[in-house]
Amino acid sequence: MNRQERLSRLADLIVERGSLRVEEAVEELKVSPATVRRDLDMLAEQQLIVRTRGGASANAQSGELPLRYRAVTQPEQKAAIAQAATRLIKPGEVIGFNGGTTTTLAAYEVGVRVSGDDSFADDGITLVTNAINIANDLVVRPRVRVVVTGGVVRARSYELIGPLSDLLLPSISVDTLFLGVNGIDFSTGIYANHEGEAAVNAALVASANKVVVLADSTKLGTTAFARISPISAVSTVITDGDANPAHVRQLEAQGIEVIKATNSTI
Repeated sequence: MNRQERLSRLADLIVERGSLRVEEAVEELKVSPATVRRDLDMLAEQQLIVRTRGGASANAQSGELPLRYRAVTQPEQKAAIAQAATRLIKPGEVIGFNGGTTTTLAAYEVGVRVSGDDSFADDGITLVTNAINIANDLVVRPRVRVVVTGGVVRARSYELIGPLSDLLLPSISVDTLFLGVNGIDFSTGIYANHEGEAAVNAALVASANKVVVLADSTKLGTTAFARISPISAVSTVITDGDANPAHVRQLEAQGIEVIKATNSTI
């Protein structure tokens, strides 16, 4: 377990339990007390936790953890989904990504493919995103031109939100948008946890000719706080091999293509 993984796990434990003693962290992470104390000090400096005598407690003011400190749930499933997404891109396309753990993985894989695949040598891609971590990862990739929407950075997800995005998104056309969501309801639509993110995601959807939702099977048949768009806006859903067959049938009944990505496709 590297340091970033350890910090993510430590932060998750504190949020889940409300508090954590050094001894408990040592047992969970299988590292020395000195390492745990250094990690707790770092998280406290980021104001993600509150350092206490002998351990740490959750910081009620910090809200949800920033993306970089959140342990990725369904890691194998999301990796398979990311790999499947890369197969849908073509040279010369304008593609889009919003923020999130699955889309971050998918954008990274797209960068690897475009940089190493000779079919993109003469005609690369343009990538539009409202996620500054994705822009940072992809800007160094050959054959990828990165366009970032305007807005104010939301620290929890690294996504740009707010009305400044309206200055760019209505004036561009995206061939394929890869959209991460927090829920897919088969009758009402696709959802995000935050209203600001949902508003920018809706603008991305409006700019796209094709919307491909990247969602592991735990997101199917659920809703979240803010609706992004109706289900009719979705062309394709890439999910994992654990998807409930009944959920797949409900999506397909509405004319939505469903791709079930499995580890064997990686």
